[in-house]
Formats: sequence, structure tokens, C-alpha cells
Amino acid sequence: MTFKALVVVESPSKAKTIKKYLGAGYEVKASVGHVKDLPKSKMGVDVDGDFEPHYETIRGKGKVLQEIRSAAKKAEMVYLAPDPDREGEAIAWHIFNELKVPPEKVRRVLFNEITQRAVREAIDEPVELNLNRFNSQQARRILDRLVGYNISPLLWDKVRRGLSAGRVQSVAVRLVVERERQIEAFVSEEYWTAEAMLKGATGPEFKAKLHSLKGEKAAKLPGTGEDARAAVEAAKAGKWLIKEVKKRDRKQQPPAPFTTSRLQQDAARAYRFTAKRTMSVAQRLYEGKELGSDGAVGLITYMRTDSTRISDDAIANLRAFISNQYGDNYLPAKPREFKKKGRAQDAHEAIRPTSMDYPPDVVKDFLEPDEYKLYSLIWKRFVACQMQPAIWASTTMDIEAGGDAIFRATGSILRFDGYTAVYQKAKGADDVEDEAGRLPDLPAGTEVNMVSAVAKQHHTQPPPRFTEATIVRELEEQGIGRPSTYASIISVIQTKTYVEKKEGRFHPTELGVIVCDLLVESFPQLFDIGFTAKMENQLDEIEDGKVEWRTLLKDFWGGLEKTLEVAKTEMRDVKREEIATDLTCPKDEAPLIIKFGRNGSFLACTNYPDCRFTGEFTKDDAGVIKLVEDEPVGETCSEEGCEGGDLLYKRGKYGRFIGCSNYPECRFTKPISTGVDCPKCEGEGFLTEKRSRRGKTFFSCSRYPKCDYAQWDKPLPVKCETCESPYINRKMGRRGPGGLECPSCKSTFEDDYVSKQAAAAATAKES
Repeated sequence: MTFKALVVVESPSKAKTIKKYLGAGYEVKASVGHVKDLPKSKMGVDVDGDFEPHYETIRGKGKVLQEIRSAAKKAEMVYLAPDPDREGEAIAWHIFNELKVPPEKVRRVLFNEITQRAVREAIDEPVELNLNRFNSQQARRILDRLVGYNISPLLWDKVRRGLSAGRVQSVAVRLVVERERQIEAFVSEEYWTAEAMLKGATGPEFKAKLHSLKGEKAAKLPGTGEDARAAVEAAKAGKWLIKEVKKRDRKQQPPAPFTTSRLQQDAARAYRFTAKRTMSVAQRLYEGKELGSDGAVGLITYMRTDSTRISDDAIANLRAFISNQYGDNYLPAKPREFKKKGRAQDAHEAIRPTSMDYPPDVVKDFLEPDEYKLYSLIWKRFVACQMQPAIWASTTMDIEAGGDAIFRATGSILRFDGYTAVYQKAKGADDVEDEAGRLPDLPAGTEVNMVSAVAKQHHTQPPPRFTEATIVRELEEQGIGRPSTYASIISVIQTKTYVEKKEGRFHPTELGVIVCDLLVESFPQLFDIGFTAKMENQLDEIEDGKVEWRTLLKDFWGGLEKTLEVAKTEMRDVKREEIATDLTCPKDEAPLIIKFGRNGSFLACTNYPDCRFTGEFTKDDAGVIKLVEDEPVGETCSEEGCEGGDLLYKRGKYGRFIGCSNYPECRFTKPISTGVDCPKCEGEGFLTEKRSRRGKTFFSCSRYPKCDYAQWDKPLPVKCETCESPYINRKMGRRGPGGLECPSCKSTFEDDYVSKQAAAAATAKES
């Protein structure tokens, strides 16, 4: 039996939504992502055969392809409708090559949004498969394979097995490593400011800061504070007279609608979403959500885009919405257009709601919490982008103090909220706070009273470590990767343990620093930030039909092949490297050396294998290496066969534990109790500190895997005075330790509660 058409998409959820829109006569199948790829067990690229790739059907996708082929034979027409980007184009081509149907029977369909109107229009106006876009994806995939399959084995040999190098991921690691070195090299400088609180005859008190001294700018005074204190004392002794008042209206223009990178940055600032989490949530909103009687509806346009363009229909609907909801005074005379940045393509629109009929509050009950948050963010920014600017009345007041000093006060008053009635950009940890406050309406020539004046000490700060938002911004500004790849880049460099996130900021691991240095030293051009950005531009030019993909690969491989041969012999051999120290082994007094192992650098005895002593070490600012002594527990090992070893607190890959001093002859270990019984085992086990694979501390039952109880908060053996729970928790958040809370009744306590309870217990014991 034949049917009108087969439509092939990527995901089952999208297939379900589109099937509803097309109805009878259409069969909709999902490829569930890519169906073919380069082989896992070999490079799969014939570098001597004009870089011909050898694709294989991905394991488990044979059945999927067979079902698509079978359906294609029964269809009058086949519409290939994977996502409208390079990866989607590659999926379409691979399916096309497997269909075994006449080419004229196959067309490409591009859905920028999953709505009934958009789906119908796309089916009515199919296009040809885009060979240039496919070749751009193909070139990127082969470039990454040439790098990964040739450089990763070098790292296996020189550092340790299982490591990987990536054309883009390694440059991202370099950004984090270089930022860390900037922080380490930073020399803080002392400076001082002078501030005063002033009061006029009317209006509120206001703050003013020293702006100039004896005609010279003096907002920041270097030195030990003598000049600042002198300025304050001189100002205190004289009159404070308003010398000049400047007032002007300042317009604050609305931001452009979201691109992929901007959405990732704002979601990180507002909700601390990772880029990966943001893209996963956006994917669900794009593919369709069940909205009760309305059925499945795609709520946002395609979420991988670097364009700020909005369709004429969307703008018309939005302007009508703004007029109805906020009034015509919030609506500009004509639609606002935003400048295209760099090579931003207009094939896709900006990320926006697909319909103004679904405000966030209307669909809230049908969305998961993360979906509602992200949809609200997209909705508000889209509405705001076509509204009037906010208007601020800004005032600058210069006050002469003591004759030689000018103090300056600044303030702003919101005269018209404009777009801020809908949307205000979330503040990140590194955003500078606006200190402008409310100023009294006082004219020039008015004398004011000094309430207080002080000199304040400050120190210059190093550049901050990257957050989820700022690393996305840096990748975008440097041209590393594409917005659609940022989430995977950030995820991979953490998974490979080259970078770790602590309290919301990225730190390079020791392994990350070593690998980065080896790659930059041996392949200076390949892992250069500018070169990586240039390669991205060339991939774009392949898509534009300006560069031939095989020519790009030939030029790239020619340089890489030569560098590889040199690196094989000259790259530093970290795996076999032994660094001498002045320390001696506590077991046999032989010299200790520094080696690099699976868990990083460690001290080892030169008499290995006769002596198997290993230990951790620290290095001070002067480079002096010290052995980290294991803290004694105060007990002797009772393990059968052990000759009286002492029990020590030790630190391993998964956290602290108790072990025997006779290791490795005695391998006795046991977990360290927090003093709190496991709430799930009811006393059979206790909670002990552990560390996850990514280095994050958590607390789990000592009987794992028999008991799987675990929690992030630190348990404390202190009774709750409200409900008499046997323990309370120290809340552990992204920014470190937080407050105290009872896990049962959720009562909260001040920080001194623990010490007070301990003192009370001690008093009770004495009595």
C-alpha cells in the first residue's frame, strides 16, 4: 500500500508533533540522530586517497535505516527533515544515500519552528539537499578525526592511556590554563579612595567619591593611604559647596533577541544552567510540548542560530501584542532591526516564541520547572526587543571640598521603564554593579553638610576565573567552535578531567595543565587560538561554496603530518619522567622522586619495587617540596597478619579514608564516620565523606553498595532543638558551605548553634 509522503526527522518527539500536523497520508519516521559515522576502531579517512571518508552504519541504526528504506519504497515522495544545520544536513545526506529510490523522489525540508503553519509551508516549499553544507560538516568531522586519531596516541604514550586531544576542545582548555597563569602571575597593588556621606537642606543623604585633587584626577590614589587620609582631613576642615550639576536623559536600548550563545550566557547568569542543560531544555521546547486540548506544540524556533533576524509575520504579531498589553507608548514607531555580527547567517531566525498565544503563565502547568524558566527568559527577551528604550534621568554633581578637592556624586532616576517593564538582564558574578543612587535636587552654589568622610583601602584584583557564562562569551569572542558546539566543548573538557568546576568557576587540573603545555609546545600552530578561529571561518566558506573541502584538508594535513613526526621523538615524556627531590623515604631513607600517575603527581621511593612507598606533597611559593604526613588516628591496625601498623587518615581518589601505615603489605581500610548514622539503614551504617569522579564532595552510607543513600549536604552530629532529629546539615552549595538546616523539620540555625550545643553537652557531661 502506497501513501502520499514519508517525512524523516531526527527525534521521536518531533516526529510525533509533525505527524499530528500532517495527518493522514503522511508517514513520519525518526532517525534518532546520526545513522552513519566514521568508524570507532580506526581513523576511517584515506589521507592518500583524496581524504575519502569511510562511513559505517552506527551500531543499532541498521534496523532504523531498514524501516526508513521500506517506508520510502511505499511513499510517493520522501521529505528529509532533520534539523536545519550542518549536522542535520549530514544526516539527510547519509539517509539519502541509503534509500535506494530515484533522486527526483527525494527533497529536503527545513523546519525553523515546529508549528502547523511552518510545517505545512515547509512541505509545500521543499528544497534540494545542500551539498556545500554537507561538505562543511564532512570537513569538520574529518579535521577532528585527523587531530584526534593522530595526537591522542601520543598522549597515551607520553602521559597516560585514555587521554584525548581535540582540535577545538584543547584550545578551550588552553583558555582556562592561560587564565589561571594570569591569576598566578598577578601582583596586587594597593590603592585608596576617599568617600563622603553628605546631606543637603532637603532630600536624602548621598554618597560622593573623591574625583580630583589640586586639579589632578584622583579617583584612585596609589600608595599607603597618606594622600587619601590627607585629602579627607583637608576636606573635613573646609566647606562643602556644590560647584556644578549636570543633568541629562540617558536612553537604555533593549537587547537583541536571543542567539544560541546569548541564551546560554543569560541562562547561566539567571539560573546557573550549564550550556548543556540549556540546550537540552531548549531542544524540548523546540520539538513540542503537550498543551492539553491544543496537543503537541513547538514553543520556540530553532535553538541553534547566530542570527538576530525576526520574520515579518513574527514582528507584526509581536507589535500587536505590545500595543494590547502595554500600550502604544511602549511601541516604537517602526520595528527595530539589529545589526548582523560577523558571519551571522540569516538562514534561521533568532530564538523566539513561535506564537504570542502562549505566554509563559498560560503554559506553565504543562512545562517542567526548567522548561518554564527558559521559556520565560526567551519570551521576555523577545517581547522586550521590540519595545521602547528605558529612559533614565542621570545626574552628576561635583562638590568642592576644602578648596583643593572635588568629590563627585552620581545618580539615576528611571523616568520611563520602557522594555525593562518586561525584561532585565540577569547579573553575573563578574558584572560590575551600578553604584548610582538617588540624589537630592540641589542647584549649583548650594552648601551641603558632611555627615562622614573616610579613606578606604583597596587592592587591585586579578582577572576572574571563567564561569559558565563567561567561558561561552570567550569562546564566541575568540571564534572558537560555533554556538551549537559550546555545550559539548564545555562538557568534554570536564569529562576528560582537564578542567573542573569549583564553586561555579572553571579551574584547570594538573592533568589539564600538563596536556595543554605538551600540545602547545609540540603543535604551536594547531592549538593557537587565532588558527582555530581561522579554521572555523574556512569551514564557513566551504558552506558558502567559496572553498573546496578537500583542498582545506590537504593543506591542513600537510602541516600536521610534518609536526607529528617531530613530536613523536621530541615531546616531553611525562609518563617516564622522574624529578629528583631533597626528601628521603620515611620507610628506607632512599631518595624520593616525583612521578606522574593516574591521579596526578606523587612522591615515590627510588627503591621501587623493593619499597613501594608513595605519598602526597606540597610546594610552597619558593618551590620547596614537603611531604604531606598522614594524620594518625590514634589506633593500631587489628587486621589479621598485620605486624602492628598504625592507622592513619589517608586521601584517595574518592575522598578521605582510614588505612594502615604498613601499606602495601597491609591493605586494611575503612571509611571515616561523620558521627551520623545512615537515615536509611537506621543505624546499620553511618554517613561517610566521599568524592565524586568530578571531585565534588558528598556523603553516603558506609555500607554502599548494600545501601545507596547519599546526600550533598554535610551531616553534623548535633541534635535539632525543634524536632530532636539526631543530626542537622551544613548546606553545601555551588559557592561553598552555607547555613545550618534540620533535614526533618527544615528549621534553620545560626552558625554558633553547633558550638553552643557542644558546650551544653560538655557541661551536662561534667555535671
